[in-house]
Order: sequence, then structure tokens, then C-alpha cells
Amino acid sequence: MRELGAIFAAVIALLLMGAVWQATVAATGRGEQISPPTFYKDVLPILQNKCQSCHRTGEPAPMPLVTYEQTKPWAGKIAAAVEMKMMPPWFADPRYGHFANDPSLSAEQIATIATWAKAGAPAGDAHDAPAPPKWNEGWNIPPPDVVVKMPKPVQIPARGEVEYTYEIAPTHFTEDKWVQMAEVRPSSPAHVHHAVVYIRPPDSASLRHAPVGAPFTASMLSDPEERRQAHETTSDLLLVYAPGSAPDRWADGMAKFVPAGSDLVFQMHYTTNSEAASDETSVGLVFAKSPPKQRVITLQLNNHALIIPPGADDFRVEVQGTLPNDAILLSLFPHMHLRGKRFEYDIVHDDGSVEILLRVNYHFHWQLSYKLAESRELKAGTKLRAVAWYDNSRNNPHNPDPEKTVTWGDQTSDEMMVGFFDVAVPAAMDKWQYFVRHVEAGGTKP
Repeated sequence: MRELGAIFAAVIALLLMGAVWQATVAATGRGEQISPPTFYKDVLPILQNKCQSCHRTGEPAPMPLVTYEQTKPWAGKIAAAVEMKMMPPWFADPRYGHFANDPSLSAEQIATIATWAKAGAPAGDAHDAPAPPKWNEGWNIPPPDVVVKMPKPVQIPARGEVEYTYEIAPTHFTEDKWVQMAEVRPSSPAHVHHAVVYIRPPDSASLRHAPVGAPFTASMLSDPEERRQAHETTSDLLLVYAPGSAPDRWADGMAKFVPAGSDLVFQMHYTTNSEAASDETSVGLVFAKSPPKQRVITLQLNNHALIIPPGADDFRVEVQGTLPNDAILLSLFPHMHLRGKRFEYDIVHDDGSVEILLRVNYHFHWQLSYKLAESRELKAGTKLRAVAWYDNSRNNPHNPDPEKTVTWGDQTSDEMMVGFFDVAVPAAMDKWQYFVRHVEAGGTKP
């Protein structure tokens, strides 16, 4: 069905291109002069709104698309990428859900770019250009109130697998903080498969014998319990970063809570690419202007017991659970590795019917968060389900070994099945309190 949708969109785009062309021919026949789309008037506004968050100097895209001189050499490839729906990157099945951060181009925008490229990418009049966006240098959020940086850089080898690397960074906060926006910025993004930043409050027993301010791995810890804590922490998540993911921006009245005296624990998954490098990841924080009414917490559905047979091209894994208390669903962030094919979030209703919240055609190199256009109130007892499909066959060009029986593991040659989701709860309720199921007359909440 998604393929049919893509074909339909492409047909619409071609029809629009045809309409532009026919209008031009007809107008020419009447002696009128109709010009093709130009960069400054027609294409630049699209690039500013849909592309330049990544395609500008200092951001992860391979080339900036800010000026005409930067953009014209790529006109043909840009047109091909947008016609094939490769850019801007977005992998949600349009049949399910609406998302505030959907960057997809309309059929008219696609036709504009394609017609412009076909006409030779004319510049037009520079006076038609819209005012340039005001980007914050180095950040996609407003200038951070605080930047917490890994105290020491991590040396990444040119080849081989790199064990999960951790670094504990003190915040030195002397008072509680409510974080409304947060953004992770690796200094070597080409080597970062993902990063998870945890909040370690001062009263937490987690990793208390681990070094502070220096990189370490779980295998370097002598205490078996602390090795387990490194991999299976129950600490609050500040945010998750992966290629293509956007910063966290919570609506007014919502924020994440960082207690005074907390540390931030960076969990870094590095991959090698034949070039040695060093990385010193930072996280920028923008604080709420006043205490919020709701606290945002990140929860997850995961299945550690997955066993994917060799050659399986559509292997299904699922996990489900019920919410212990009311919550407001804000966003969804699926995570798999190289064999990931599709990922779905569902609500399973009491009558057995299934409501699909999100279905993603998974792309390992573009792991996105999907922000609901309208938040969803979920009652205690709501049954949430995550379903993942994997392609362990030779038809998967990313598959490192189709003969391998694949199980859960940290490295990209292994697999994961994690459905992160963000919810808002009352500000006074922490994650531990959220998981307390309250007894009511007639029994316990499901």
C-alpha cells in the first residue's frame, strides 16, 4: 500500500508538472510569456522551510543548500531525491497518525522543484528571496541556558567494534531544573550510532563506583551489579539521539525534571568507518521559564528475547504492556539495527480491535522521533503494543550476515527492539510513582 501511495504521489507530481507545462504552452500560444519556477522566488522558500535545518554549514547533511551557488550544481539530484520521496527523510506510513514534525513535501512543492531543475535551474531575481531564517550557530534550539559536555574526548579507532562507552558529567546544578528543550551534539556525528543521556540524581545508587569525568565501558567495572546497571539502568532518560533525530522541544507547561546535584550519564554507541576520530559529545539545555504543570518522562516497550532465524525476510517480534496510570502520549521513537524493516505502535482495545498509532518503514541511517500533531490522552489500563519486523535475508543490502541467528545485543551486527515513547504526567509524579498501580474500590487498576 505504501508503494501505491508513493506511485500516486509521483503521478500527481507529474500531472502538476504537466499542468505547468501546458499552461506555459497555452500562454505562449496567446503571446504571453510564462516563466518557469526560479530559485529565489519558488525554490528557496521550500529549502528554508524543509531542508536547511540539516543542509547548512555545520550540520550533518553533506552539502549546504542555502545560496543559489551552493544549490544549482545539485538541482538534478535534488529533483530526483524529492520525486522519489527520499528527501526530506520521513518514513511514517501516511495512513496512520498525523505528526507535527512531518517534513514531507506536497505534490505541488515536488512539482515546483522538478520543473525548476528541468528548466535549467534558473536563478530569477534575488530581490524575490525571502528573508533568511535566523539559525542559532551550532544548535537547532534557542541558545542553551547550559551546555553539559563530556569532560574528556573518547578515542574512536578506524576499524572494529567499539564497546558501549559511558561518561559521567556533573551538572553542578545547585537547584532543581526543568528542561523544556534539549539537543545532543556529537563532535564526530559520523561515528555516533546513537546516544542516550540519563539523569542520575544525587541519591541514586547507580554506577557509584564508576569513574566520573572519564570514559569507561561496562567491562572495565569490577562489580557485576554495576556492569548490569550500565546496560539496564532504570534512571530517567533526558533524551535519545540517533542519526536524523530532532531535538526535544516540549510545549509550554511541560518539561523534564533534573534534580539539583544530578549528573548526566552519556551512553555512547560508536561505530567505525575506516577513519579514526575523537568525540566529545555535548547536550544543550533550555530551561522552562516557570515550573510546569506536567512532567515529561520517557518510557519504553522492548523485547530482549528476540531470536531471528537465518534467512527470515519478514520476522515478527512484539511486546505489549498496560499503562499503570493516566498519561498524555506525546511522541514515539522506534529503535532497531541493520535488519530492521518495519516498526509499529498500537493500542489494543478491550474488544480486541487494534488502533495503529504509527507504522514506520524503518531506515537504520535515519532514526527519527515522531511527534504527535495532537497529544493523546491515555487512561490507566490502556494496552500499548509495539511490533517490529526484521529482514535477515540476502535481499537486505544492510544485512551483515544472513546466515546468522540474530539475538539481542549492543552492536549493529546484533539486533534491538525498543519502542521509546514520551508521556506527560503530573509534575509532582516521578517515574517510580507513575508505575505504582493504585487500588480502587472493586480491585486494582489493570
